[in-house]
Formats: sequence, C-alpha cells, structure tokens
Amino acid sequence: VQLQAFGGGLVQARASLRLSCAPYGRPFSSYNMGWFRQAPGKEREFVAAISRSGGSTDYTDSVKGRFTISRDNGKNTVYLEMTNLKPEDTAVYYCAARPTTYSGIYATRADYYYWGQGTEVTVSS
Repeated sequence: VQLQAFGGGLVQARASLRLSCAPYGRPFSSYNMGWFRQAPGKEREFVAAISRSGGSTDYTDSVKGRFTISRDNGKNTVYLEMTNLKPEDTAVYYCAARPTTYSGIYATRADYYYWGQGTEVTVSS
C-alpha cells in the first residue's frame, strides 16, 4: 500500500491549509485513516483519525476546534483541514492507514500499518 500526502507549505499564523492523502492498493473504504505529525526533535504524535465510514472522528486536544479530518470514499482521499494555524503546529505531517473491518477509529501510532512520506507544514509567527 502506498500513501501520498499533499498540501503542506509555509504559512503565517492564523492561516489555513488543507492536507490530502490517497492510499493505493486496496479499496479505500476498507481503511481507517489517521494523521500524525512530528516536530523537530520530538516524537511523532497523533493528530486526528477517522473511521472507515467517516462517521467517527477523533482529535488530539491541541487541534480540537481548529482541524477537521474528513474523507471522500468516492475520491479515495482523506483530508485534514487546518485553520487558525499556530507556530506550534509546525511539523511534518504524515497520513497513515490501517485496513480493518472495525467500525470505530484508531488513535495511536502503533495501530497503523502503512505510512506516507509526509508533507511539511511551517507556520511563522
């Protein structure tokens, strides 16, 4: 399974960005999808996750109310809409996928089998 994330860039604080990611190799609706990020010198951390159907989502506390994860199973794509960006959001963002029959969501790094290359987001103050 290959994952490709798009949409990173350099923005100013309070700006918005939308990341997207499309896995290839199996029917998209069979995956739970997640977004993680890794800031310089820090461990990779959970950002958001969405269930196979899109009916359930979860977020880390620091992005609640600012980030929205969504998926379009018709377009085989998962999105991370990021608004009101802050300098502390600066990181490389990774999408992750796990094929599953589980209808819920996974919110830890160990739960995911496949990872993309990452897309860099830099937020200047």
